[in-house]
Amino acid sequence: MTVVVKVGGARAVDPEGALADVASLVEDGEDVVVVHGGSTAVDDTLERMDIEPEYVETPSGVVGRFTDEETMEVFEMVFGHLNTQLVAGLQSQGVDAVGLNGVDGKLLAGPRKSAVRVVEDGKRKIRRGDHSGSIKEVNDELLYTLLDDGYTPVAGPPMAGREARSPSEQPSGDDEEPRDDDGAWLPVNTDADRSAAAIAGALDATLVLLTDVAGVHADPDDPETLIESVESGADWAALEDAAEGFMGRKIMAVEEALTDGAPEAVVADANADAPISSALEGSGTHVYQTAVPTEAEQ
Repeated sequence: MTVVVKVGGARAVDPEGALADVASLVEDGEDVVVVHGGSTAVDDTLERMDIEPEYVETPSGVVGRFTDEETMEVFEMVFGHLNTQLVAGLQSQGVDAVGLNGVDGKLLAGPRKSAVRVVEDGKRKIRRGDHSGSIKEVNDELLYTLLDDGYTPVAGPPMAGREARSPSEQPSGDDEEPRDDDGAWLPVNTDADRSAAAIAGALDATLVLLTDVAGVHADPDDPETLIESVESGADWAALEDAAEGFMGRKIMAVEEALTDGAPEAVVADANADAPISSALEGSGTHVYQTAVPTEAEQ
């Protein structure tokens, strides 16, 4: 079994338990890919630099970071630091860990989105200058090579975003074929949960999203309402209704992972004892492929 585990970036999440659990799983012969977030650390760093983090809302109601050029530089610095710390932590546990970001070997690649549609003061607008992207390709061969050689990949954003060519650089005639070198590659921001989902889908692996709560609750204010298993379309509808705030993005990632080939996705508590093993053995919210609507059902 291959497991892709996303270690949350929230302040309330301590990664030490997850790293020790990765070491146990690897020692038992499991293939594990670690994906990390870090948005909280990015915000903390921006604030120390007297830069206000900026979040925008899309017309569909999703809230995400607006990453201008200055923020992107901080993003690269912070995520590079976090990746190195996680790799060192795993190596201290006896794991041969290798740090990667999505730009390395174009591990995570797709088009850059320089303009985004947002809602401000109730009005729809287009904001330009964003450094974000949509993952369309995963270099699974690179991951398989590392896993087959006994290494544990530790990956995270940024991704490799391809810049669109300007109109003056576009083919000028019907007979001119598109070039393979269309647009430059740039490091751009992408969501860490969705990065983990893309990797899990590409590897047909079980996805474990570790966060600072026990899973998805039917009533977020009542810990006794944990949704334990999601297997049908009706279960899925109830899950989407229950997923508020940040949890909505995680459920979006779960859907993408299952649609792309992951057999199962789990949202579970990062601070539990042996959090990954515990999630694989039944804790948290388990979502199965049978729950995700097919294209014909959507």
